[in-house]
Amino acid sequence: MLPNSLQPKVTPEESAESTTKDDSAQAEEYLAGWQRAKADYANLKRESEAKLLELTRYANQELLHELLPLVDYFKQALRAVPAAEASSPWVDGIRHIQTRLLEVLAYHGVKEMDTVGEKFSPELHEAVQEVEGAGQPPGTVVEEVRTGFTLYDRVLQPARVKVAK
Repeated sequence: MLPNSLQPKVTPEESAESTTKDDSAQAEEYLAGWQRAKADYANLKRESEAKLLELTRYANQELLHELLPLVDYFKQALRAVPAAEASSPWVDGIRHIQTRLLEVLAYHGVKEMDTVGEKFSPELHEAVQEVEGAGQPPGTVVEEVRTGFTLYDRVLQPARVKVAK
């Protein structure tokens, strides 16, 4: 320890000033920490809400996927109706059931893909056959074999299609 004569003289004002600087530095550190914690909480809340929205959107995905073949069954059944019976009441009833099924699917975010005339995309389509173009450019979907569906922004069932050579 230095003798009293060699120790620096600290006035009460200097002592209070250094304490104030230390306190304000500590206060700034606490404020910065609080702001980071608040930002982290806001991010966590936003991520949790996004995950919850995704969970609720896609919770019924498997059930909806199981209902999709019914759409194709209705299409096939209505294509097979003889022309003489096309306007009969039972055919109209089948059309109404088909329409209602499509409305229910649409309510739950399921939409049919438009395929014929579109450019083939492996993300959306499953090619089952290449056929002569019939005036279509190569890589164009010529015929739909099975309907494709999306659930909001995801492919629920890729469309099976025939593609022009």
